[in-house]
Amino acid sequence: MKRILLLFTFLLSFAQMRADEGMWLLMLIKRLNGVDMQKEGLHLTPEEIYSVNNSSLKDAIVSFGGFCTGEIVSDKGLIFTNHHCGYGAVAAASTPEKDYLKNGFWALKQKDEFNAKNLYVRFLVRMDDATQRINSKLNNSMTPTERKAIIEAETKAIESENSENGKYTVVVKDFFNGNEFYYFVYQDYKDIRLVGAPPSSLGKFGGDTDNWEWPRHTDDFTVFRVYADATGNPAEYSPSNVPLKPKHHLPVSLKGFKPGDFAMILGYPGRTNRYLTSYGIQQMVNRDYPAWVEASKIAMDVMKKYMDKDKATQLSYASQYASVANYWKNRQGTIDAVDKNGTISDKQKIEATYRAWSVQPGNEIYDGVLEDIEAYYKQVSDRNVERNYSAQLSRNAKYISLAFQLGSVLNTYAQLDMQGRLAMKPKVEAAIKSAYENFNTNLEGEMLSTMVSLYKLKVTNRDVASNTILGLDANNLSNVAYSSIFANKTSATNFILNPDRLKLDADPLWKIAKGIAADQKANTEKFIKVDDNFAKNNRLFLAGLMKAMPEKKFYPDANSTMRLTYGSIDTLPIRSDRNYFGVTENYYTDMEGLIGKYKKDDEEFDLPQRVIDLYNMKDFGQYADAAGHMPVNFLSNNDITGGNSGSPVIDGDGNLIGIAFDGNSEALSGDIVFEPEWQKTINVDIRFVLWTIDKYAGARRLIDELTLVRDENTPADTKTKAVPAKSKAKSKK
Repeated sequence: MKRILLLFTFLLSFAQMRADEGMWLLMLIKRLNGVDMQKEGLHLTPEEIYSVNNSSLKDAIVSFGGFCTGEIVSDKGLIFTNHHCGYGAVAAASTPEKDYLKNGFWALKQKDEFNAKNLYVRFLVRMDDATQRINSKLNNSMTPTERKAIIEAETKAIESENSENGKYTVVVKDFFNGNEFYYFVYQDYKDIRLVGAPPSSLGKFGGDTDNWEWPRHTDDFTVFRVYADATGNPAEYSPSNVPLKPKHHLPVSLKGFKPGDFAMILGYPGRTNRYLTSYGIQQMVNRDYPAWVEASKIAMDVMKKYMDKDKATQLSYASQYASVANYWKNRQGTIDAVDKNGTISDKQKIEATYRAWSVQPGNEIYDGVLEDIEAYYKQVSDRNVERNYSAQLSRNAKYISLAFQLGSVLNTYAQLDMQGRLAMKPKVEAAIKSAYENFNTNLEGEMLSTMVSLYKLKVTNRDVASNTILGLDANNLSNVAYSSIFANKTSATNFILNPDRLKLDADPLWKIAKGIAADQKANTEKFIKVDDNFAKNNRLFLAGLMKAMPEKKFYPDANSTMRLTYGSIDTLPIRSDRNYFGVTENYYTDMEGLIGKYKKDDEEFDLPQRVIDLYNMKDFGQYADAAGHMPVNFLSNNDITGGNSGSPVIDGDGNLIGIAFDGNSEALSGDIVFEPEWQKTINVDIRFVLWTIDKYAGARRLIDELTLVRDENTPADTKTKAVPAKSKAKSKK
């Protein structure tokens, strides 16, 4: 009965939600009879979006590398995603002599497409509800250990029942703070090849200055391709593999759009925390995020110092720097947005409603939960701050993580007899090669000293601090690292030739890494009961809140599973402090603005001369808007977060109109609260993507793979076969 009531509340709340809020599980679409998405402009049936037995939109959407989203756009497995999603792969393929990050890369023939090492894409095969199955074995009187054991046992059983002997990857996820459970069946493809990337002056135009800001003029895309074996099944990289023939690919629209037009996004949003309490938000913006921001900025400064000196270092650390910089600006923006938008006071009003409901007869199990949550944050506040400084130390000071991971491998190797070492040697050599692939010893020595020094300065509560770190001499740490077995690739390789367990046990960096790991483990164990009780209170709070506020829209937080968000092309108010370069309808930017921002030789706003020449000639081809301008970026009011990068923006007929790549600074609190007035998605117009591929790069063969959809207002291009606007999907109005 409890499950029925919970589901009813879920469905009712969906029926009353705004069209632009929420990240929805695809399998629930056809059950949500209270919502008529067709009234908003959708011309597809639920089965055309999500189907297990027939091809549907879901079959064209992939989890890209586990950290972004991509979409299949041709019957030969061509993938579009963001430039910043493919950034690491492009950087890894670059050398000072062949700098694909700076100059771009285009495979003008299929044979020129090359393997993007360590990348994979994941297709969703199906999903299903496991809530009744798991919850029927759980109750609130169980200890956390008992509850965890049951969930793990059921998870293993579900994985075994659905993996088909390893053919599929099966993932069980909890939703609504552990009140519901669903499982997902995936198929992973590991032969992914780089096909095209614009130069960073286009793909990253605006740099950190424009990041999270509107108006934008960024050509944020890269092109990859999925390869499979001759039967279409996943396979490791092989020259004999062939392009995958997908179940579905997205047609690409050249028709354009206007404010109010339907727009939906499918993708893999990483994490939101929309039901975080006011106490959690206060901890986040007052203590956790400030620590993250400070540590990230210091790490960025160290990287930048060495990246500016050496081209090879710049390429090696480009992806790491970009990632840290992105989160650095996001975290600071979240702090500012929470304060500006009154997020905490809004949460407190909701909590007052919960409290009034929880004291009513029959609701005793929910009474006092918020007070316990408040007490929890007071108890773990210093621990959480320590975690942020520690996480940034481990993330940016590679000597620590490298010594711990590689040390474990070398320790095992040193204990083997001669025959065992011979068998293990290739694995150890591969581990060493990978560990030092993008490694500047001088940078890492300074990074280690700097981050340890910051930790010792900021983590003042010795009850939660790492005694190992507190005992280090930060000024001498770089010398300690340079004298270690793990100092560089050569010293680590020499150990293989002369393995000595006593030498390894005495290695200072190995001892430091093990000591930090032991401290972290002890700290985690110290708070196990506290954290377990918090998880239970969080679960009860959300279950009670859904009952206390049946009129409120409740939807599951993002957790890296495929979601759909729908809304429309939308505008932001014009701001007096921004230059819109003649655009008066503030939902798009065009090439005039791109050229207007151009600064020759500037790190963030330089442009290739060819782009400027094509603009001056107004050579926009079939990609120009009906009004004559070359569109670049546009806004929609879709609800997305990290992980949605690279997600397709799809019109009401199922056609691709753009690629999502960013949010706006006015709503950087969006992961914890949806801001309907301010929250927008910034997208690269698919017409600008195609213009770059065709006119700028001359990679016409890729355009010829696409299914183009146009209308009478689309500029003619006799070179390309295009599907007329009155397609099968259009006829379903």
